[in-house]
Amino acid sequence: MLHVVLFQPEIPQNTGNIGRMCALTRSRLHLIHPLGFEINDRNLRRAGMDYWYSLDVHQHADWHAFKASPVRPQRLWLFTTRTTTRYWDAKFEDEDGLVFGNEGHGAPEWLHAEIGEAWRVTIPHANTSLRSLNLSTAAGIACYEALRQTTLLG
Repeated sequence: MLHVVLFQPEIPQNTGNIGRMCALTRSRLHLIHPLGFEINDRNLRRAGMDYWYSLDVHQHADWHAFKASPVRPQRLWLFTTRTTTRYWDAKFEDEDGLVFGNEGHGAPEWLHAEIGEAWRVTIPHANTSLRSLNLSTAAGIACYEALRQTTLLG
C-alpha cells in the first residue's frame, strides 16, 4: 500500500481531489492537522465527495501523532521544490509515504531537516520562474510514479 501524507492542507478542493485519487488507487491518505477547512457531512456532500467514506483516510492531530501512529508508512519521501533530486530518480517501495507540504507555505524547515536531504525529491518543471505545481497535480504525478515502480496498481 502507498501512503499519501498531506501536512496541514489548506484548500478543501485539493484534498478532495487527492482523496478521490487515493480511493481509486487504494492508497491510504493521512491528513496532518490543523487543516484549513472542516471535514463534515455537509461540506463533503457540497463538494460531491460521496466516495469519502470508502476512502482509507487517517487524521492526525499533529506530526508527532502521525509519527506515533501504528498505520504510518515505513519510509517518507518529501516532495519539495527545495532539492535537486528528481522524483523519477527515487526508488519507491511498498508502504512508502509521499509527503506534501501545504499550499501556502509548503513544508516547514524542521520537516525538511527531519526527513533529510536523501529523502527529498522534486517534480521538475521547465518554467523556473513559476513556483510549483498545484498540490493535487503534484500528488497525482507522485502517486502514479510510485505505483508504477512498485506495480501496486494493475
